[in-house]
Parts: sequence; C-alpha cells; structure tokens
Amino acid sequence: QVQLVESGGGLVQAGGSLRLSCAASGIRFRIYAMGWYRQAPGKQRELVAGITSADITNYADSVKGRFTISRDNAKHTVYLQMISLIPEDTAVYYCNAKLSSVSSADYWGQGTQVTVSS
Repeated sequence: QVQLVESGGGLVQAGGSLRLSCAASGIRFRIYAMGWYRQAPGKQRELVAGITSADITNYADSVKGRFTISRDNAKHTVYLQMISLIPEDTAVYYCNAKLSSVSSADYWGQGTQVTVSS
C-alpha cells in the first residue's frame, strides 16, 4: 500500500520560513520523480517544484529563489524548504510521486495547509 504523508505546514508571517516533509512508503522511492504541488481556494492545483530520480530539479517561476526541493533516498523523504514566504503562497501543499514509465504509478498525499499572514 502506497502512502505519502506530508508534514510541516502551518501558519507563518510574511517573510517567514517553513520546511515541508513528505515521507513515502510502499514504493521504490529512489526511482520515482517527486513533486510538490499546491492548490489555493478557487484555483487549480499547480506544480511548485519537482525533483527527478537523478536529482534534477525544476520550479515554478513564482517560487524560484525562495523554495528549494530536495530528497533523501535513504529516508524515503522529499522536502520543500520555503523562505521569504508571501501571502500568495497560502495554499494546501500536496506531495506527488510519479513513475513516468508506468501511467498508473501516480500517487498523492493528503495535503498540508500553509497559511502566510500579511
């Protein structure tokens, strides 16, 4: 059974920092591409940051220079370090694990709320 469990969300003032974690189980973590997505009220879910099995990263333009994604294959965990947070970063943040060669290998966590107050 595949599980992705996010943690680290919360309420923070603008300019503050948070680190999100996503612990994965039930998958061969090291071969999966991992991603962080977010969904704000009334908006579509969007990709925030991704990291491939080869540690290649990509970021949404809105978070470049402020967010950093990383992974620890030994701990089956992916992280999202967020600094200089702004109210527009307020959303539910979701962890995703995807294996491009297998269309059904696409898993989501339950989400963690991040709220940035002005």
